[in-house]
Amino acid sequence: MSERDEQVGYDVHATEAKWLPVWEKLDPFRADDDSPREKRYALTMFPYPSGDLHMGHAEVTALHDVIARYWWLRGYEVMNPMGWDSFGLPAENAAIRNNEHPATYTYANIETQAASFKKYGISFDWSRRLHTSDPEYYRWTQWLFLKFRERGLAYRKNSPVNWCPNDQTVLANEQVVDGMCERCGAEVTKRELTQWYFKVTEYAQRLLDDMAPLEGTWPERVLTAQKNWIGRSEGAHVDFVVHLADGSTRPLTVYTTRPDTLFGATFMVVAADAALAAEIVAPEQRAAYEAYLDEVRRATDIERLASDRSKTGVFLGVTATNPVNGEQIPVWASDYVLADYGTGAIMAVPGQDQRDWDFAKAFDLPIVRTVQPTEGFDGDAFTGAGPAINSANDEISLNGLAVAEAKSTIIAWLQDKGFGSGTVNYRLRDWLLSRQRFWGCPIPIIHCPGCGEVAVPEDQLPVVLPELKGADLKPKGVSPLAAAEDWVNVDCPQCGGPAKRDSDTMDTFVDSSWYFLRYCSPNDETAAFDVESVRRWGPVDQYVGGVEHAVLHLLYSRFFTKVLHDMGLVDFVEPFTALMNQGVVINQGKKMSKSLGNGVNLGEQLSEFGVDAVRLTLVFAGPPEDNIDWADVSPAGSLRFLQRAWRLSGDVASPVGADVAGGDVGLRKVTHKTIHEAEALLDSHRFNVMIAKVMELVNATRKAIDSGCGPADPAVREAAETVAILLSLVAPYTAEEMWERLGHEPTVARVSWPVVDPALLVEDSVTAVVQVQGKVRGRLEVSPDISEADLEAAALADEAVQRAIGDAVVKKVIVRAPKLVNIVV
Repeated sequence: MSERDEQVGYDVHATEAKWLPVWEKLDPFRADDDSPREKRYALTMFPYPSGDLHMGHAEVTALHDVIARYWWLRGYEVMNPMGWDSFGLPAENAAIRNNEHPATYTYANIETQAASFKKYGISFDWSRRLHTSDPEYYRWTQWLFLKFRERGLAYRKNSPVNWCPNDQTVLANEQVVDGMCERCGAEVTKRELTQWYFKVTEYAQRLLDDMAPLEGTWPERVLTAQKNWIGRSEGAHVDFVVHLADGSTRPLTVYTTRPDTLFGATFMVVAADAALAAEIVAPEQRAAYEAYLDEVRRATDIERLASDRSKTGVFLGVTATNPVNGEQIPVWASDYVLADYGTGAIMAVPGQDQRDWDFAKAFDLPIVRTVQPTEGFDGDAFTGAGPAINSANDEISLNGLAVAEAKSTIIAWLQDKGFGSGTVNYRLRDWLLSRQRFWGCPIPIIHCPGCGEVAVPEDQLPVVLPELKGADLKPKGVSPLAAAEDWVNVDCPQCGGPAKRDSDTMDTFVDSSWYFLRYCSPNDETAAFDVESVRRWGPVDQYVGGVEHAVLHLLYSRFFTKVLHDMGLVDFVEPFTALMNQGVVINQGKKMSKSLGNGVNLGEQLSEFGVDAVRLTLVFAGPPEDNIDWADVSPAGSLRFLQRAWRLSGDVASPVGADVAGGDVGLRKVTHKTIHEAEALLDSHRFNVMIAKVMELVNATRKAIDSGCGPADPAVREAAETVAILLSLVAPYTAEEMWERLGHEPTVARVSWPVVDPALLVEDSVTAVVQVQGKVRGRLEVSPDISEADLEAAALADEAVQRAIGDAVVKKVIVRAPKLVNIVV
């Protein structure tokens, strides 16, 4: 049969149609809780059901599946579940457009994606499937909320919050990107609201400390992003006294990371939107302050903190006493200080802080340097290290001290005088979780005029969403649930009087902060998760997903895990032992976009080239963390390789179980070297190189057959079976078809990893490269254990090398046995 006939004979779509129902029946990837085998938990970040699968889904699940399938082959019991993060705004907005319930859109898309995932051949355990919008799931989200509240970790307060005017809902700081709503792109504003928070700041230090064991198994950029977001800093609280317009005084504490610069504090700045500013402003300055406050509320936190933003502010008409020198310094309000950082006020040291410098220049305020700039410095604020200057009073002098010593000296003095104390601060803010939308988990709290906030009794959970749809879901500035009178109006569980349910829903990141635990016992009706099942499976051994979740989802999941550990429900403090971030699929050097006309439709690629070719292309394109430019890869080339591999299975004539000991030694060496190298490559996630090794084995097997090693040689069978097993990691349909043609029962995905014969890894000879003046002048086949002296002698005796040396004098010979000789003349 010709190669062309063989290619026609391999019908990728017929192969897919053949094996999909077989796998459905066999259910080979159902994890057994009671299996004696060592357990591994493989997890990919679950998707949002916004439509059918796209190239991003295809890439992340193909990479993830290599790991899960490899673990099965290595003899582990693998849990690899799948579910859907199915609450959220896209479904609600679609329901408004189509005048339907969000569940209609959500569950239709879930079924579409589930069918596509199954066709895509991912080794998911479908018996553990879950959806966060199922009442059976969000009942336990509500239960966890109440447990957090009992521990003082869920609370309600009034504060200025990020507000998306388009989606009509509050956003957490992490959901504001460059001043815009992460979800819809609208410009974010500020609004004063009473909202629910999780007290994640209580775990700030533990979130930092527990990152140490993750170094080496999590990407460094993710750990750095988390550290920066938590933002630990050591400094001091310094107590100033504010002199109010009515002649009274009040204390004002500020946090500073540089108490050594206190002598250079020439003014103070209070966040314009902090309650403090409104409380201390002098009567004659109130009108100017309130006009300025209106401007500030139109800016986002990102804009306010931008280093290139012009400094604005208003004098509050009051002064404060600097505790180290007794000077009266003016107190201003400005937008470059945030109300929820520290105490909402700062001591301004323009000599050592660029933003303070810019503010001082804008309003002609004094500047005093307290750190000696380096020689030749001619800039504005000096933010580097140096000896203290201009920093002394009658009791203490910091002059000449280095920064660290100056800080410890002034902190000790402040504490002794009762003017302050050393402290640690964090940039991390508490997690704002209230959302003014319908399609989310209802907050299980009832507001009673007499009893206040009352938890919904556990036996009344879940608080199920009412049947709203279409126009009833339109944003109104408050949650649509507030207008659902039959739902919102209830009797107080404590006093029996008229009360109202909390009409906000939870941020969807709450749902995804614990879903990996629910997978361990997804049908449990008595608990959020079975503690013993989590102990058997947890924590997750390998998590795979996008780096866009470096802060939000991962930080929240880590917080949840630590709280649950403190509750005695899990025995680990980190949810994900190892993390792999995949790159993104682009096209023609740019992000895929309809407007650019460079979109790649996954369905079309699968129709043209088949599942295996697409999967192989995505995994072979490069290291997992690299972006993939679809314009630079070739699914057609991948398909041609799969056809060549498939043909090998038809060329095997030896019986199943044939004694391979007498087979072609050269081919057997290549086979066993491939297996040996594949182990290391897979363990280090160098999947693309592993595929390259399989391609080399296919070529070596074809060459052996064509050069006289007949199809009946058992070494050919061994090589073909190895190709099928290794290909099952990335091309399951082709591998299964090969496995059947080789005479085996399905499924190849659950066979054992091939055993390597160490004797076949021993090389008979290696190629030593000989360089003269850095240029290759000869190659020698030598023994792997040749001595340096013998290798040098052989190199100098080589005719090609002698010609290259000619009449020159050999000055030095550098030998790296057995592979390199470098001759310097």
